Amino acid sequence: MHICFEDTLTADDVKRHIVHSFNVPPGGSQLDIRLHFSPSRVDCAENLLCLTLFDPGGFRGAGHRGGDTHEVHVSAAWATPGYWPGPLPPGLWTVEIDTHMIGPGAPCRCQLDVAIADGADGSTESTHSGSAPSTTPTIANVARPGAGWYRGDLHTHTVHSDGDWDVAGLVETARECGLDFVALTDHNTVTGLPEMDRASSADLLTIAGMELTTFWGHALCLGTRQWVDWRTRKDGRTMPDIVREASGNGHLFVISHPCSIGDPVCTGCDWRYPDVMPGPARIVEVWNGPWGGENNHERALALWYEWLSQGYRMVATGGSDAHAPDHYPAWVVYNVVHADALSEEAILGAIESGHLYLSVGPHLVLTGREEQDQRAMMGDVLPAGKATMTVEWDGCPAGALLRIVADGEPLREWRASSRGERIWPLDAGHARWCVVELRDEDGQMLALTNPIFFSR
Repeated sequence: MHICFEDTLTADDVKRHIVHSFNVPPGGSQLDIRLHFSPSRVDCAENLLCLTLFDPGGFRGAGHRGGDTHEVHVSAAWATPGYWPGPLPPGLWTVEIDTHMIGPGAPCRCQLDVAIADGADGSTESTHSGSAPSTTPTIANVARPGAGWYRGDLHTHTVHSDGDWDVAGLVETARECGLDFVALTDHNTVTGLPEMDRASSADLLTIAGMELTTFWGHALCLGTRQWVDWRTRKDGRTMPDIVREASGNGHLFVISHPCSIGDPVCTGCDWRYPDVMPGPARIVEVWNGPWGGENNHERALALWYEWLSQGYRMVATGGSDAHAPDHYPAWVVYNVVHADALSEEAILGAIESGHLYLSVGPHLVLTGREEQDQRAMMGDVLPAGKATMTVEWDGCPAGALLRIVADGEPLREWRASSRGERIWPLDAGHARWCVVELRDEDGQMLALTNPIFFSR
């Protein structure tokens, strides 16, 4: 059985979901979908059309990747990465063309071919193996007990979306880099997570997640093993709804690279949701890949400082956004988290509390103590009054600059030795929050603490 759909799209169709439905008859065992569109590029804009597939029961997979041709195979034995293998339930299926970018000018002509076969499962034709959907981690994602500082990456991609390595390659490289934990956050799909869960071990905790790659911004949902519907403005669904759903399910919602260069260079990468600025969101990725990259980290840092000064207790995170082996270790900004154990629950709980600093290598810890000897670490709150602040550092390169920032303004700074400690008094009655920056001689960020807050 073969079905062909044809569309002629223009720039007016950008950021839409073009829906095509078809019936799978009883006995269908193999589904092949092929999308081809032309032109692939208009001037400086690369046309980005992706597929999302639904069977009668719901989400069946997505292929968020570039190129003018997308080929999808689904059968009981295997599926193209990004899609779930398994039996083909009879009934109405839907494939959506998600038009992330259509450049102005020449119309974009699309042909979508759907072939449904019965009898043969095609299991010998695949170069990839699939895994059945799972909502329960194989080993409960506990690597080892014991409180301490744990270092890891919260933002990565594999072949299940637009990465150039498989899950095994990601895990192996993270282990070689000495990470304690690594999260998989493929674009708009969760099909790599069962294999990711199985790879967790005593020396490397794996964490589940997904990057909601929407038309107007990207966000991580950490801890989820279920697909998160990222399609805002569909049936009245809003981004605040998605944030609240994530929180209600015990997951962490993280605004990703909010000040990225955006359309058309990085399609949909900059954050454009006015009702989540920050709205109900409480975590923002201020550091994504190399500090001097295209994600405008200084602007992201300033945005975070602005939200903190508005009274929001916002947590800052970082992520490599690695898509390939050569992105490690050069792109990796470590989230150094103080958690009760190396487990998914403990790591995500500590991040939500702000008990972490960000670093490309140096150790940087901020603590505080008020007059009644109440103590605080990053993410905690001290009562207003006189406070004694302490910053400890280690592994600093020559010429590095330590800067104390209170309420968005530099309070004091000095050239740091390779390791040391500095203690200073702070009138917490005149500050809402305080962080420490560590920068190299060229001003590039080396490490950044989360705030200690002061109540009034």
